[in-house]
Amino acid sequence: MTEITEVPSPFCGIGTDDLTIRVEGVNLKVTANGCAANTPAFEQPIGDLSPRVQGQAVDLATAAAKAAELLRGTKQPAIGGCATDVNGMRALLALADKAGAVVDTGNFNIARRNLLALQDSGWMNTTLAEIKNRCDLLLIVGTVPEGFAPRFFERYLWTEDAMYLPDTSAREVIYLGKTPCGDASTSPSGQKAQVLACADADLPDVVAVLSALVKKQPIQAQSVAGIAVADLQTVADKLRAAKYSVVLWGAGTLAYDHAELTVQAICNIVKDINLQGTRCSGFPLGGKEGDQTANQVCGWTTGYPARVNFARGYPEYDPFLYDSQAMLASGEADALVWVNAFNASAKPPITELPTIVVGRSGMVFDKEPDVFIPVGTPGIDHAGHAYRLDNVVAIRLKKLRDSGLPSTAEVLHAIEQAL
Repeated sequence: MTEITEVPSPFCGIGTDDLTIRVEGVNLKVTANGCAANTPAFEQPIGDLSPRVQGQAVDLATAAAKAAELLRGTKQPAIGGCATDVNGMRALLALADKAGAVVDTGNFNIARRNLLALQDSGWMNTTLAEIKNRCDLLLIVGTVPEGFAPRFFERYLWTEDAMYLPDTSAREVIYLGKTPCGDASTSPSGQKAQVLACADADLPDVVAVLSALVKKQPIQAQSVAGIAVADLQTVADKLRAAKYSVVLWGAGTLAYDHAELTVQAICNIVKDINLQGTRCSGFPLGGKEGDQTANQVCGWTTGYPARVNFARGYPEYDPFLYDSQAMLASGEADALVWVNAFNASAKPPITELPTIVVGRSGMVFDKEPDVFIPVGTPGIDHAGHAYRLDNVVAIRLKKLRDSGLPSTAEVLHAIEQAL
């Protein structure tokens, strides 16, 4: 039995790097600084060690050869999930290039809400370090950061080592839309967050009114979606008065049509505040389990974040046309490769097409895939790199145990070589 300190996590998105984990054989136990996101992910037991073809145990070479055989006769395979580390994503793109496949990350429909706003008009965003060291007002729109990353406030707001804020307990937190979970947003001095609650479907109207107030445009209505316009005016005034405000949103919770327009309105608020003599930045909350890593590696390799098709021998990008789920449903795809090294519960969509799963050990399927190859998890079974949700830090992941499981990169490279 050994105990490893300062363990970084690829699971929570915010780059938590202070976990203590006890290793006993292949079993892990989080003994310090765990949370609802990290502890279950690290402590999940190993299920499968052997690859399977048609449900029968085989060796890795046989499974890779069968996967290559299934891909060899296809015209338009789709690779989905894409939840892996940097080296795994590099190998995935190499396989996609050779097979002429579409590459589509598991949460791209969510990421698209941000990407469309970024591509259309740009944005001014900040990092977790800047939030920690400078933010004196945090406006949270339509999400709850403590639900996404349970230690967000502990690590980046209510911290004693902010470089430019001697009293971080004086920071102010405002929720617009959803209400907070518990007391995570309550400062050490007892100051609670201000909450202006409304339904998700009303957020476009509320954000539009706030945007108009920030621009000092007159509003005739007295309230919007049950929120007094006077209260929104107070929020606009606080944004102007802050030294370094941050507007945080979560695209994953903006589950309504054309949510990218709400993201764009938020980005415009940030821009307009900066034109009025103070500093303000945006912060999109999202990107767990390899999402940001996949988009980063795909971006520097192809020039596009994902939804890239290699069928013509070069990468073509279309955030709508190359939706792997839609392609499976419409019959445009003729094979599926599903990659998820982080989450054994993130199973592939059920399809009658040839299916190859490269996934975390322990996956239980509603329909057994043609080929299943269990792989090690980055940060547990092998070392690696994964991007934090703010895209500026590549976390160096540690190897914690000897499980004998191959990495995603090794498996995908074996399939590529067999192809």
